[in-house]
Amino acid sequence: MAGDHRDGRCPSRDERALRLPPVTESFDFEGVDRFTTGAVGEPGHRVFYLQVGAAGTVLSFKCEKQQVAALSEYLAGVMADLPPADPLPPSMMTLVEPILPEWTAGVMSVAFDENADRVVLMVEELRLEDDPDAPPATDDAANARIRLTRSQVVAFIALASELVVAGRPSCPLCGHPMGADHTCPRTNGHGPPS
Repeated sequence: MAGDHRDGRCPSRDERALRLPPVTESFDFEGVDRFTTGAVGEPGHRVFYLQVGAAGTVLSFKCEKQQVAALSEYLAGVMADLPPADPLPPSMMTLVEPILPEWTAGVMSVAFDENADRVVLMVEELRLEDDPDAPPATDDAANARIRLTRSQVVAFIALASELVVAGRPSCPLCGHPMGADHTCPRTNGHGPPS
């Protein structure tokens, strides 16, 4: 049949435009004035962000608590192999409002540029390839390359560690967040751990 609508008719230009994936922008930061993380909302319902600022522009990327925790832990391992650095003052680590995410973070990778003495963080846009109702994926997923000083990394690690533990406590058996809605798989659904 002509067209790709289930009813057999050809889609209009407006209908085709609605199915196209949104175009998101990529970013390449040689140096940044600020690199921080934060969460908005109450524990159990917080939304986490990475935020980058350079040359008067502040960009935010939505992410998961687990991503912040994993990034912090990995960066701590990277910093263990480098000369010590003093962290930035806490005033440089607060989120700047309004917090309007550019896109949602997916895969993150880290490298160290010895020549420039910078930690390089690459954040890729989350891809919804597994969602059958999502528009078709393209190879043009956005990314952000962020070059950080060791002082910025040390400050991020300290803040991220505090931020992650400030949420709901972890279940001692499975490690998932505790709360009224927690059903621990290790108890086989027979009540909360005691």
